[in-house]
Amino acid sequence: MKDYQPAEIRNFAIVGHASSGKTMLSEAMLATAGVINRMGSIAAGSTVSDYHDSEQHRQISVSATLMHLEWLGKKFNMIDCPGYTDFISEGLGALRVGDFALIVVHANHGAGVGTDAAWKYATEDGIPKMIVINGFDKEETDFDLALAQIREHFGERVFPLTIPLNAGAGFNQVLDIPRNEVITYPADKSGKYTEAPATGALAERVKQLHEQLIEYIAESDDSLMEKFFAQGSLSEEEMRAGLHAAIQKQIFTPLFVTSAENNIGVARLMDFIAKYGSSPVDRQNVSAQDPEGKETEVVLSDPDPVLYVFKTMSEAQFGELSFFRIYSGSVKFGSELANTARRSTEKIGQIYLLNGKTRTSVPALGAGDIGAVVKLKDTHTGNTLCGGKRRVALPKVEYPHPNIHASLKSSVKGEEDKIASGLAALHHEDPTFLHMVDSELHQTIVSAQGELHLEVIADRLRKRFNVHVDLSEPRVRYRETIKARGDSKYRHKKQTGGAGQFAEVWMKIEPRPRDTGVEFTHSLSGQNVDRVFVPSVEKGVLKACEEGILAGYRVVDVKIDFYDGKMHPVDSKDIAFQIAGYFGFKEAFTMARPCLLEPIHTVEIRIPDDCMGKVMGDLSSRRGKIQGMDMDGGFQLIKAHVPAKELYRYSSTLRSLTGGRGVHSETFSHYEEMPREAETKVIEDSKKARLQQAPE
Repeated sequence: MKDYQPAEIRNFAIVGHASSGKTMLSEAMLATAGVINRMGSIAAGSTVSDYHDSEQHRQISVSATLMHLEWLGKKFNMIDCPGYTDFISEGLGALRVGDFALIVVHANHGAGVGTDAAWKYATEDGIPKMIVINGFDKEETDFDLALAQIREHFGERVFPLTIPLNAGAGFNQVLDIPRNEVITYPADKSGKYTEAPATGALAERVKQLHEQLIEYIAESDDSLMEKFFAQGSLSEEEMRAGLHAAIQKQIFTPLFVTSAENNIGVARLMDFIAKYGSSPVDRQNVSAQDPEGKETEVVLSDPDPVLYVFKTMSEAQFGELSFFRIYSGSVKFGSELANTARRSTEKIGQIYLLNGKTRTSVPALGAGDIGAVVKLKDTHTGNTLCGGKRRVALPKVEYPHPNIHASLKSSVKGEEDKIASGLAALHHEDPTFLHMVDSELHQTIVSAQGELHLEVIADRLRKRFNVHVDLSEPRVRYRETIKARGDSKYRHKKQTGGAGQFAEVWMKIEPRPRDTGVEFTHSLSGQNVDRVFVPSVEKGVLKACEEGILAGYRVVDVKIDFYDGKMHPVDSKDIAFQIAGYFGFKEAFTMARPCLLEPIHTVEIRIPDDCMGKVMGDLSSRRGKIQGMDMDGGFQLIKAHVPAKELYRYSSTLRSLTGGRGVHSETFSHYEEMPREAETKVIEDSKKARLQQAPE
């Protein structure tokens, strides 16, 4: 493959809702360009993009796949992204390095949650969008209905540049608006086509749309607008000259129709991308920060190389592979670059162009291009690499917080170190996956974007690091408190033959306002207890608070007053008063109407209108309390308070209730008292667990 100038490169992310046809669209593009001899299929696991075992097993994309081809003298760097929100990090990284987003929508299903997310993130990244409605070979497709629904989501300026003429089984013709032609494709999936002028009613339809397109193009440039008013229209040359600028300014959003599985409509889409699609030249200046944290810019024509690593991946055959885009300068084998985040130096090894798992070695890559390099020693997703005297950091992708959690248990002893290093490596590859060792609950908690995400992470951990782990429901951080006053007069007395132990502690406890913690005070008077023992009593009380009394959970929102007691001139000592404080507090606590508090999460849910009843009913069964509702296009936004205990695997339930169209996020809100029945069950479960753990 030749060396390409930035203006000859087309970097784009193929994004959209799950099962809209993104992988097959990329497969059709590769076939049309002659990169592959014949198209693979999802069912057979033979596509270029979905080559990982987990993808072929589940028949969905779970990882962003980099591919490239040449078309009309332009180089396409395509990144096929997963549609499931579980793997949103893959799409976010791809959109960050893309110059435009190709958003795929299924003709029968319309715009889904994943479609809206892709549009939102592309808008935030400041890149233009193109839309492909795919699947017009399916029965009961309705182009006008699909277009109306997309416009409802993304505005009236979504403009069709191709229209299906014989949608359904046998679909092979599209009406090309810019060319005023009927394009016919053969049934051999080659992507080749023949052209014929549009006539009759079709010609009239093209004429109306052509006039609207010319108005959009005229809006993009003052000089074109003047010509439009003077001439009443634009010439074909003027229209084509202004088309690229109109797309960059998002005066309108181009829309194309395809059947990716049959390679219908794909070639004309590729023609348009090659001629009018965004290139790195359209984003010549990219914001960055210098070492002092001041705003600066990376300019495409700068000679010093600046690279952004948007994805890292470890594979058995190659080791760790780092995917990068070059924002200025060039990089070659042996280049030494500085990692500005890690403050380390990296030597560039073999550079590859990728088509799925197929690697093509190249000696160098220039500004605007995308490639991959192996075995960088200390570089992770989101890092910036710089050469020469330039030292900058490009802004990192902001990833959403995980919304599902599980406890990771090892079934084999002695694998703790391997599991810890595996979890760290997987987090470096996928920043939306988090892990922590919870010292309070004595569990390793893994957090991800959804249940499927968790399962994929666990599979990678087992296969790549050869460990034996299982996922289970995590314990909930309940809290213990009181609803009334309580008091105790606890005496600790122990004789062992020599010096004994003696301490008597009198204390009162009372509730404090929620979220004010534990307060220990003393109001001793007289000489009954030496003040030197106050810290000892406090230490015993705080130990009891940490261990819990009812069910082994931390005590909160209690005020303790150590007001009197007794001591012995010989047998009273620090440990005696610690023990008296510990058991004295427990005694007072049980007399003060103790109760359990449970964590309540704020849950925000986005669902289609037609799923409202099922989702609301499910929330009610989870003791959810609706806090508010709003509308967003054809979607309902629900805000509710739900106990944390009721949210385990909620994302899977929501997906099932909404046919995969619902998404949610959850954040901790507050603690509140548990219902008596639920509290009793937690206490009983805790007692059983303690009995099982007790030595025989």
